[in-house]
Amino acid sequence: MHNPDRPHAEPAPADDAPAGEALPGNALPLLYHVVYCSRAAAGIDGATVDLIIQAAHRNNPRHGITGLLVYGGDMFFQWIEGPRAHVRRLMDIILADPRHESVVELSETEEVRERVFPDWDMELVTPEDIREVLLDAQQSASSAQSAQALGVMLAQLQSGPLAADAHG
Repeated sequence: MHNPDRPHAEPAPADDAPAGEALPGNALPLLYHVVYCSRAAAGIDGATVDLIIQAAHRNNPRHGITGLLVYGGDMFFQWIEGPRAHVRRLMDIILADPRHESVVELSETEEVRERVFPDWDMELVTPEDIREVLLDAQQSASSAQSAQALGVMLAQLQSGPLAADAHG
């Protein structure tokens, strides 16, 4: 049986890149991000999602992972960013997690840039609020790369599985 307290972020420590720290000679870190959506398995409810978020708050900071999770309409939509090895390990966990069905990776990039959600080790956002959160983040982004990444997320939201929930 799956342990509901097992986080979406329990990658093993790695000796590769520091957890989202700036590379020598750069003011900004090399960050990898993945955006995915999945269908929630039968029986997933708000309490289960709260456990996921609690576990992410405990585990993501030590792995340099930040992002946001949208849950609604029995769908997950998530932006995860941090060091490549840690984010890929996390995606392996998500792909094997029985709480997710039909996981689809929508985008991934690796670039030297600021974090899109620097203060969120994993923030739960409702479908009703996601558009506003992304627009606020896009308007306050200090780099064109982050603003562009947020634009991609907004476009995916507009056409993706959460579009109906996000528009009320």
